[in-house]
Amino acid sequence: MNIILVSSRLAKTRRITLDGWHIALLAVLLSGFMLGAAIALQYAIVRYAPEGLSDEIRILLSKVQSDEQQKQQIYLHSSLDAMATRVGQMQAQLQRLDELGTRLAKLTGMKPDEFQFSKPPAQGGPLVMLPMQGMSTNILDQQMNTLSNVVNDRSDKLLALETLLLQNQLSRKLLPSIPPVRVGWYSSNFGWRLDPFTGTNAMHEGVDYVVDSGTPIHASAGGVVAFASLHPQYGNMVEIDHGNDIVTRYAHASKLLVRVGQVVRRGEKIAEVGSTGRSTGNHLHFEVRYKGSAQNPVRFLEKAAG
Repeated sequence: MNIILVSSRLAKTRRITLDGWHIALLAVLLSGFMLGAAIALQYAIVRYAPEGLSDEIRILLSKVQSDEQQKQQIYLHSSLDAMATRVGQMQAQLQRLDELGTRLAKLTGMKPDEFQFSKPPAQGGPLVMLPMQGMSTNILDQQMNTLSNVVNDRSDKLLALETLLLQNQLSRKLLPSIPPVRVGWYSSNFGWRLDPFTGTNAMHEGVDYVVDSGTPIHASAGGVVAFASLHPQYGNMVEIDHGNDIVTRYAHASKLLVRVGQVVRRGEKIAEVGSTGRSTGNHLHFEVRYKGSAQNPVRFLEKAAG
């Protein structure tokens, strides 16, 4: 665009050339000036001459203000509903942690009064007043998110700890931990001795309990019955596989009460005492074997008692 300026004072005319960006800049400046003027005029009317507003403008301004307040109320209610939902979720998680903590306390053998998970922790101290600080919903929501993440992390770790404790407890139940008979006394311990039939020095791979015929024989630990039949030397014998290469044997029984493949619990009655096989009288021959090698059963029973 070319603008030609003509003046009586000048001997010649002047020409001004405007490009596209000049025109756009002028349009922006003109629009900004008009908008600023409108805003300034409206502010002046509302601030200094409210009695001069027409009823239509008053209704329009009131409607705009009401709509803005309604939007703020809707946002506030939605934020409060979301926060209430998060609080409910965290309360459920805390109740879950309380129950988990109670179970862990029982697994570890703690006294019930040492950790009372159902009650809030004891707190106290002097009162120190601090200046009030503003707390916006965004800051509160961020803190709740952080706390929720911490609760989830603690819950996962406590569940992992419970799993380890249960595995440890299960492993203890699968170890020979209780005597196979509840009465009687040792007539022959584990180790070298004189064989009662030959009189020569021989290895005795278990312990003998002298008890009356028919006395109940109990599984020293839980496991699966691997053998339950007549053996040429052990007589009527039960062999239980406890896993982890640990096996127990119960020999010279008068009666067998379990079968191969049966799952037995620790302390369950599996046979009755007798004098079958290579035996000089009524007694129970009890063995513990690890990876096929005979172990002293008394050591297992002492560790369980300790």
